[in-house]
Amino acid sequence: MPYHRGLIICLGVPIVFLLLLGGLIFGGQAVSAVKLDGEIQRALATKLAGAANAEGIELKNLQRVNNGYGYCGLYKTASSENGYASFFYNKINGRVTLDIASDRYESNCGLSSFC
Repeated sequence: MPYHRGLIICLGVPIVFLLLLGGLIFGGQAVSAVKLDGEIQRALATKLAGAANAEGIELKNLQRVNNGYGYCGLYKTASSENGYASFFYNKINGRVTLDIASDRYESNCGLSSFC
């Protein structure tokens, strides 16, 4: 019986610790992704006067650019009849750029920035 208890302590405790650590890491990443979506939706809602609330904005194809300091993607409002439109979100200052012909959008989200 004493040999069995030592095996549990030597193998069981590290395995349980690694599982808890993995859960904390991946759970933190999931919460961070949800927070980021909410930040972008709120920034788009304030930029768009016609959007009633941030929950009515759907995000699609988010791509991280500039080492995580910016995000490019597509958005669609609930009242939009056209479809998805492009945007660039600057994570540092919380600014949203909707004009795809602007220098800020082209330098961060243009095709040349992904090559």
